[in-house]
Amino acid sequence: MAEDQIGVVINYYAKLGVAAVKVTNGTIQSGDLLKYRGYTTDFTEAVKTMEVENQPVEQAQAGDLVGVKVKERVREKDKVYKVVE
Repeated sequence: MAEDQIGVVINYYAKLGVAAVKVTNGTIQSGDLLKYRGYTTDFTEAVKTMEVENQPVEQAQAGDLVGVKVKERVREKDKVYKVVE
């Protein structure tokens, strides 16, 4: 499976379990499989819900700052990859 870098983590909100991701390339859609990788981070998870400016969206494109619900802690500057089959 190929992985294309799609963005970078800007912030993590621990109480909500939400990663703020700056989309740098391409698009993210609900259901996409994303891999989060950093110095101490390495997991893959499908996008269940995401929001742009507190509004639920189905798709985010390059330039958007999107909040994505995640199961594990991510850290600032972790890279986000879209897993392409």
